[in-house]
Amino acid sequence: MVSRLLVRGMLVGVVAGLLCFVFLKTFGEPQVDRAIAFETQLDEAKAAAHKAMGMDMSKEEQPELVSREMQAGLGLFTGVLVYSTAFGGLFALAFAFAYGRAPEAATPRALSALLAVIGFVAIYLIPNLKYPANPPSVGEPDTIGIRTALYLTMIAVSIAGMIASVSLKRFVSGSWGAWNGTLAAVGTYLVLMVLAGLLLPSINEVPDQFPAVVLWNFRLASVGAQLIMWAALGVLFGALTQRASARGALVG
Repeated sequence: MVSRLLVRGMLVGVVAGLLCFVFLKTFGEPQVDRAIAFETQLDEAKAAAHKAMGMDMSKEEQPELVSREMQAGLGLFTGVLVYSTAFGGLFALAFAFAYGRAPEAATPRALSALLAVIGFVAIYLIPNLKYPANPPSVGEPDTIGIRTALYLTMIAVSIAGMIASVSLKRFVSGSWGAWNGTLAAVGTYLVLMVLAGLLLPSINEVPDQFPAVVLWNFRLASVGAQLIMWAALGVLFGALTQRASARGALVG
């Protein structure tokens, strides 16, 4: 059963990746180009200022390993496709785990949609509120390790908080009712995330002169791509699995 669901999830992930690539190529890459142009202008301004002060701050130019055209084309396509396919497989595994524990009235389509909403909120939306996406040219190279670690920590805390909240709902719904159990779960998750956001250090390395419009549009493109991926996973995987279930072959 799990292997068939896994293949189905990865195939849906490929479709989601293609949709995300088209979206990012159209709306995300122009913002990256503008961010790179800003970084280049900033470096040129610094070099001119140093030269005016009689300081030789020139650096030997390193050969470009991967061209910008390659990054925005094949590189973006490959990265997005691998990312979405991997999440499609993980989504299928999560579905297989939850399906056997879901109420009998829950259909595969409804469960898939619910898992997509939970995944989008826990894995992307909430962590992104604390550590929002920045264009590749923004940020100090020396801090990339700590920035990545903090972002992954926020994701891990968010996932753990979501699991704890869902477990709490299952535990209290019998005595409190489904509605009150849901409110308790949502409230618990929000409290945990607010505490995590306050305890984890903030990072802001965006230069003051950086165009606000470019930053805003880049972050919107990032949110849009994630929304497309999770929506595609929830809708397409749910539809295919619902169809298989109607034929009496959920694993088929």
